[in-house]
Amino acid sequence: MSEKNVIDRTTIPLTVTSLSEQLRACGLVEGQSVLVHMAMSKLGWIIGGAEAVILALLAVVGDTGTIMMVTNSSNNTDPDEWQHPPVPEEWWQTIRDHTPAYNPLTTPTRGLGVVPELFRTWPGVLRSAHPAFSLAALGPQAEYLVAGHALSEDTGDRSPVGKLYELDGHVLLLGVDHWNNTSLHLAEFRANYPGKRNLRTGSAMLVNGRRQWVAYETLDTNPDDFGEIGAAFDKAHNIAIQQINGAPVRFFRQRLVVDFAVKWLEQHRDFTS
Repeated sequence: MSEKNVIDRTTIPLTVTSLSEQLRACGLVEGQSVLVHMAMSKLGWIIGGAEAVILALLAVVGDTGTIMMVTNSSNNTDPDEWQHPPVPEEWWQTIRDHTPAYNPLTTPTRGLGVVPELFRTWPGVLRSAHPAFSLAALGPQAEYLVAGHALSEDTGDRSPVGKLYELDGHVLLLGVDHWNNTSLHLAEFRANYPGKRNLRTGSAMLVNGRRQWVAYETLDTNPDDFGEIGAAFDKAHNIAIQQINGAPVRFFRQRLVVDFAVKWLEQHRDFTS
């Protein structure tokens, strides 16, 4: 969506102060640890743009709270699995040989929007070491959340998403729905369902100071039923869908959705057919 289109459908632009007030009205309070997923354009035109969004989030949770965002660099994966878009097979080995090694300070996000891309460079933010599916966090729990991000568990128990569950943290879906809810991938790791399997992939990494292409296995996740899971979760737990300008807002404890989704997956998902 172009900036002109965003301006045209905005009646009153948001500010750091007004966005902070509306986030509080949706349930965010000081001291929470919150995993944020968002589509900034759905909020309408914001004075200060992505910077204002981050400032508002930090103002609400305060010095005792922690904000976390997905900072994936999904182009640092094996090109034989790329679909959005695919690349010619004759390019695959060249990509494996020449993709820059993941660096949490310099490797950009991919396809996540301007807010996570700015957040990963924000002063004091820590980013996890997973070369393809990192998360970044700022606040007292940040170091705990991003440390030890296991290569084989991009969103499993030993990932920042799994550690947020241990902290009984929250999820904010701001202008997006459950298709974007990364915590549902944690449920995939925990659930037992027919057809569950691992995927072999790889990433460019620094190993003892030298760039290497490292092959590894991780769960073959699939978000195709996340919308259905999310709709069932919203109904079962009476999740209020609030609004900030034109953006739908869902805010809830992460444990609720993960525990619900594990049961749903075990009852309904079958990847054997």
